[in-house]
Amino acid sequence: MPQTPKRLKYRRILLKLSGEALAGNAKFGIDHKKIQWVAEQIKILNKQKVQVALVIGGGNICRGATAEALGMDRVAADHMGMLATVINSLAVQERLETVGVPTRVQTAIEMQKIAEPFIRRRAIRHLEKGRVVIFAAGTGSPYFSTDTAATLRAIEIGADVIFKATNVGGVYSADPRKVKNVKFFKELKYMEVIRRQLKVMDVTAITLCMENKLPLVVFDLNKTGNIQKAVFGQKIGTLVH
Repeated sequence: MPQTPKRLKYRRILLKLSGEALAGNAKFGIDHKKIQWVAEQIKILNKQKVQVALVIGGGNICRGATAEALGMDRVAADHMGMLATVINSLAVQERLETVGVPTRVQTAIEMQKIAEPFIRRRAIRHLEKGRVVIFAAGTGSPYFSTDTAATLRAIEIGADVIFKATNVGGVYSADPRKVKNVKFFKELKYMEVIRRQLKVMDVTAITLCMENKLPLVVFDLNKTGNIQKAVFGQKIGTLVH
Protein backbone atom coordinates (compact mmCIF):
# COMPACT_ATOMS: atom_id res chain seq x y z
CA MET A 1 0.00 0.00 0.00
CA PRO A 2 1.33 3.52 -0.79
CA GLN A 3 2.73 5.39 2.18
CA THR A 4 0.42 8.10 3.47
CA PRO A 5 1.91 11.38 4.72
CA LYS A 6 1.53 11.63 8.48
CA ARG A 7 -0.09 15.06 8.33
CA LEU A 8 -3.15 13.72 6.54
CA LYS A 9 -6.05 13.42 8.94
CA TYR A 10 -8.06 11.15 6.65
CA ARG A 11 -6.44 8.38 4.61
CA ARG A 12 -9.53 6.92 2.93
CA ILE A 13 -12.52 9.12 2.15
CA LEU A 14 -15.95 8.81 0.57
CA LEU A 15 -16.78 11.97 -1.36
CA LYS A 16 -20.50 12.49 -1.97
CA LEU A 17 -21.37 14.83 -4.85
CA SER A 18 -24.85 15.90 -5.83
CA GLY A 19 -25.90 15.58 -9.43
CA GLU A 20 -26.75 19.27 -9.39
CA ALA A 21 -23.11 20.05 -8.63
CA LEU A 22 -22.17 18.64 -12.02
CA ALA A 23 -24.75 20.78 -13.82
CA GLY A 24 -23.00 24.04 -12.91
CA ASN A 25 -25.02 27.16 -13.55
CA ALA A 26 -27.27 25.34 -16.01
CA LYS A 27 -28.88 23.37 -13.13
CA PHE A 28 -29.68 20.55 -15.54
CA GLY A 29 -27.57 18.14 -17.54
CA ILE A 30 -23.78 18.00 -17.38
CA ASP A 31 -21.45 21.00 -17.39
CA HIS A 32 -18.18 19.57 -18.70
CA LYS A 33 -16.17 22.52 -17.41
CA LYS A 34 -17.48 21.82 -13.90
CA ILE A 35 -16.63 18.13 -14.18
CA GLN A 36 -13.14 19.05 -15.36
CA TRP A 37 -12.72 21.28 -12.29
CA VAL A 38 -13.92 18.51 -9.98
CA ALA A 39 -11.51 16.06 -11.63
CA GLU A 40 -8.58 18.43 -11.08
CA GLN A 41 -9.47 18.72 -7.37
CA ILE A 42 -9.61 14.94 -7.00
CA LYS A 43 -6.31 14.59 -8.89
CA ILE A 44 -4.61 16.62 -6.17
CA LEU A 45 -5.92 14.21 -3.53
CA ASN A 46 -4.79 11.25 -5.59
CA LYS A 47 -1.24 12.67 -5.80
CA GLN A 48 -1.27 13.08 -2.02
CA LYS A 49 -1.96 9.33 -1.69
CA VAL A 50 -5.48 9.86 -0.36
CA GLN A 51 -7.72 6.91 -1.21
CA VAL A 52 -10.84 8.41 -2.79
CA ALA A 53 -14.23 6.78 -3.38
CA LEU A 54 -17.10 8.72 -4.94
CA VAL A 55 -20.87 8.54 -4.91
CA ILE A 56 -22.64 10.93 -7.27
CA GLY A 57 -26.33 11.79 -7.26
CA GLY A 58 -28.47 11.94 -10.39
CA GLY A 59 -30.67 14.96 -9.75
CA ASN A 60 -29.25 16.88 -12.71
CA ILE A 61 -30.77 14.26 -15.02
CA CYS A 62 -33.61 12.52 -13.17
CA ARG A 63 -34.62 12.62 -9.52
CA GLY A 64 -36.78 9.69 -8.43
CA ALA A 65 -38.73 11.67 -5.82
CA THR A 66 -39.60 14.36 -8.38
CA ALA A 67 -40.76 11.79 -10.94
CA GLU A 68 -42.92 10.13 -8.28
CA ALA A 69 -44.51 13.49 -7.41
CA LEU A 70 -45.52 13.80 -11.07
CA GLY A 71 -47.42 10.54 -10.85
CA MET A 72 -44.83 7.96 -11.85
CA ASP A 73 -44.59 4.64 -10.02
CA ARG A 74 -42.00 5.04 -7.24
CA VAL A 75 -40.03 1.92 -8.11
CA ALA A 76 -39.77 2.88 -11.78
CA ALA A 77 -38.85 6.45 -10.84
CA ASP A 78 -36.10 5.31 -8.48
CA HIS A 79 -34.67 2.98 -11.11
CA MET A 80 -34.52 5.91 -13.53
CA GLY A 81 -32.70 7.91 -10.85
CA MET A 82 -30.19 5.08 -10.40
CA LEU A 83 -29.46 5.05 -14.13
CA ALA A 84 -28.92 8.82 -13.99
CA THR A 85 -26.19 8.28 -11.39
CA VAL A 86 -24.48 5.84 -13.78
CA ILE A 87 -24.41 8.49 -16.53
CA ASN A 88 -22.84 10.99 -14.13
CA SER A 89 -20.34 8.42 -12.89
CA LEU A 90 -19.18 7.60 -16.41
CA ALA A 91 -18.80 11.30 -17.19
CA VAL A 92 -16.65 11.85 -14.11
CA GLN A 93 -14.63 8.70 -14.81
CA GLU A 94 -13.83 9.95 -18.31
CA ARG A 95 -12.60 13.31 -16.97
CA LEU A 96 -10.52 11.68 -14.24
CA GLU A 97 -8.88 9.35 -16.72
CA THR A 98 -8.20 12.33 -19.00
CA VAL A 99 -6.26 14.11 -16.24
CA GLY A 100 -4.30 10.96 -15.46
CA VAL A 101 -6.19 9.50 -12.51
CA PRO A 102 -6.88 5.74 -12.78
CA THR A 103 -10.57 5.15 -12.07
CA ARG A 104 -13.06 2.31 -11.77
CA VAL A 105 -16.85 2.52 -11.78
CA GLN A 106 -18.72 -0.11 -9.79
CA THR A 107 -22.48 -0.37 -10.07
CA ALA A 108 -25.07 -1.83 -7.71
CA ILE A 109 -27.03 -2.93 -10.79
CA GLU A 110 -24.87 -5.08 -13.04
CA MET A 111 -23.90 -3.46 -16.37
CA GLN A 112 -20.93 -5.51 -17.42
CA LYS A 113 -20.42 -3.74 -20.74
CA ILE A 114 -19.65 -0.42 -19.06
CA ALA A 115 -18.73 -1.00 -15.40
CA GLU A 116 -17.76 -3.55 -12.79
CA PRO A 117 -20.37 -4.93 -10.39
CA PHE A 118 -19.92 -3.74 -6.82
CA ILE A 119 -17.61 -6.15 -5.04
CA ARG A 120 -16.38 -4.90 -1.68
CA ARG A 121 -12.99 -6.58 -1.65
CA ARG A 122 -12.27 -5.54 -5.23
CA ALA A 123 -13.23 -1.95 -4.43
CA ILE A 124 -10.85 -1.88 -1.46
CA ARG A 125 -8.05 -3.35 -3.60
CA HIS A 126 -8.58 -0.65 -6.23
CA LEU A 127 -8.28 2.01 -3.53
CA GLU A 128 -5.11 0.44 -2.16
CA LYS A 129 -3.63 0.57 -5.67
CA GLY A 130 -4.33 4.29 -5.95
CA ARG A 131 -7.41 4.11 -8.13
CA VAL A 132 -10.45 6.29 -7.56
CA VAL A 133 -13.58 4.13 -7.23
CA ILE A 134 -16.96 5.54 -8.22
CA PHE A 135 -19.98 3.72 -6.79
CA ALA A 136 -22.99 4.11 -9.08
CA ALA A 137 -26.66 3.08 -9.15
CA GLY A 138 -27.24 3.81 -5.47
CA THR A 139 -27.86 0.73 -3.36
CA GLY A 140 -29.48 -1.05 -6.29
CA SER A 141 -32.86 -0.94 -4.55
CA PRO A 142 -35.69 1.61 -4.71
CA TYR A 143 -36.68 3.74 -1.71
CA PHE A 144 -33.04 4.45 -0.77
CA SER A 145 -31.33 7.75 -1.51
CA THR A 146 -27.80 8.24 -2.81
CA ASP A 147 -26.99 9.69 0.63
CA THR A 148 -27.84 6.32 2.13
CA ALA A 149 -25.86 4.59 -0.63
CA ALA A 150 -22.85 6.81 0.11
CA THR A 151 -23.01 6.01 3.82
CA LEU A 152 -23.40 2.30 3.20
CA ARG A 153 -20.45 2.18 0.80
CA ALA A 154 -18.30 4.27 3.15
CA ILE A 155 -18.93 1.78 5.95
CA GLU A 156 -18.30 -1.20 3.69
CA ILE A 157 -14.91 0.05 2.47
CA GLY A 158 -13.82 1.25 5.91
CA ALA A 159 -13.69 4.95 4.99
CA ASP A 160 -12.42 7.32 7.67
CA VAL A 161 -14.99 10.01 6.83
CA ILE A 162 -17.73 11.08 4.45
CA PHE A 163 -17.22 14.40 2.72
CA LYS A 164 -20.49 15.81 1.46
CA ALA A 165 -19.73 18.55 -1.04
CA THR A 166 -22.58 21.04 -1.48
CA ASN A 167 -23.24 24.47 -2.98
CA VAL A 168 -23.34 26.18 0.44
CA GLY A 169 -20.81 26.58 3.24
CA GLY A 170 -22.03 23.77 5.48
CA VAL A 171 -25.13 23.01 7.54
CA TYR A 172 -27.61 25.79 8.30
CA SER A 173 -30.90 25.94 10.17
CA ALA A 174 -32.57 26.52 6.78
CA ASP A 175 -31.51 26.91 3.16
CA PRO A 176 -29.39 30.11 3.15
CA ARG A 177 -30.19 30.60 -0.53
CA LYS A 178 -33.89 30.93 0.28
CA VAL A 179 -34.08 32.17 3.89
CA LYS A 180 -32.40 35.17 5.50
CA ASN A 181 -30.83 35.26 8.96
CA VAL A 182 -30.21 31.51 9.17
CA LYS A 183 -27.97 29.92 11.78
CA PHE A 184 -24.74 28.23 10.68
CA PHE A 185 -23.55 25.16 12.60
CA LYS A 186 -19.81 24.53 12.87
CA GLU A 187 -20.35 21.22 14.64
CA LEU A 188 -23.32 18.95 15.28
CA LYS A 189 -24.06 15.66 16.96
CA TYR A 190 -25.91 13.03 14.94
CA MET A 191 -28.97 13.21 17.21
CA GLU A 192 -29.08 17.00 16.84
CA VAL A 193 -29.38 16.60 13.08
CA ILE A 194 -32.27 14.17 13.51
CA ARG A 195 -33.99 16.17 16.28
CA ARG A 196 -33.74 19.48 14.40
CA GLN A 197 -34.72 17.79 11.13
CA LEU A 198 -31.78 19.43 9.39
CA LYS A 199 -31.43 18.68 5.68
CA VAL A 200 -27.91 17.25 5.87
CA MET A 201 -28.68 13.70 4.79
CA ASP A 202 -31.80 11.62 5.16
CA VAL A 203 -32.49 9.99 8.52
CA THR A 204 -31.42 6.53 7.32
CA ALA A 205 -28.01 7.84 6.29
CA ILE A 206 -27.49 9.80 9.51
CA THR A 207 -28.53 6.79 11.59
CA LEU A 208 -26.02 4.60 9.77
CA CYS A 209 -23.30 7.17 10.43
CA MET A 210 -24.24 7.33 14.11
CA GLU A 211 -24.34 3.56 14.59
CA ASN A 212 -20.93 3.16 12.95
CA LYS A 213 -19.32 6.30 14.43
CA LEU A 214 -18.57 7.59 10.95
CA PRO A 215 -17.91 11.36 10.88
CA LEU A 216 -19.45 13.55 8.20
CA VAL A 217 -18.01 16.83 6.94
CA VAL A 218 -20.30 19.11 4.92
CA PHE A 219 -18.64 21.92 2.98
CA ASP A 220 -18.80 24.15 -0.09
CA LEU A 221 -17.54 22.32 -3.18
CA ASN A 222 -17.17 25.52 -5.19
CA LYS A 223 -14.26 26.95 -3.22
CA THR A 224 -10.95 25.79 -4.66
CA GLY A 225 -8.91 23.84 -2.13
CA ASN A 226 -11.75 23.03 0.25
CA ILE A 227 -11.44 19.28 -0.33
CA GLN A 228 -7.72 19.42 0.41
CA LYS A 229 -8.28 21.47 3.55
CA ALA A 230 -10.82 18.95 4.81
CA VAL A 231 -8.42 16.03 4.22
CA PHE A 232 -5.76 17.72 6.33
CA GLY A 233 -8.22 18.31 9.14
CA GLN A 234 -8.64 22.06 8.75
CA LYS A 235 -11.94 23.30 10.13
CA ILE A 236 -14.15 24.07 7.18
CA GLY A 237 -17.88 23.65 6.80
CA THR A 238 -19.74 21.59 9.39
CA LEU A 239 -18.56 18.48 11.24
CA VAL A 240 -21.27 15.98 12.17
CA HIS A 241 -20.12 13.31 14.63
